[in-house]
Amino acid sequence: MSRTLTLLAAAGFALIATAASAQMLKTADTAAGKTFVDAKGMTLYTFDKDAGGKSMCNGPCATNWPPLMAAADAKPTADMTIVTRDDGSKMWAYKGKPLYTFAKDMKPGDTTGDGFLNGAWHIAKP
Repeated sequence: MSRTLTLLAAAGFALIATAASAQMLKTADTAAGKTFVDAKGMTLYTFDKDAGGKSMCNGPCATNWPPLMAAADAKPTADMTIVTRDDGSKMWAYKGKPLYTFAKDMKPGDTTGDGFLNGAWHIAKP
């Protein structure tokens, strides 16, 4: 009985994770205009050093710029693609550009990462 419940719980969690991943990308109006935001309303950014569908932001960079993670079974849709990171985890990308939040953005609508690192970080816009 408990094994059946465990399997049902695992299946339910996988279904919820997939549904949440598919709905991760939303838009919001900020002082910098309309931007993409994550499920918590935090501004999403792209990084100029990312190229060829690969994230170049790893280690300490990913601590400051947390990737918009995708579930292991997430499926790309339209302009939303999935990038496999150096550690094997998956993250969302918009038109091939990996998406990140910024650790110094404190509340939804903050855009303090725009132009950071000599202009290498940009607000992700629709």
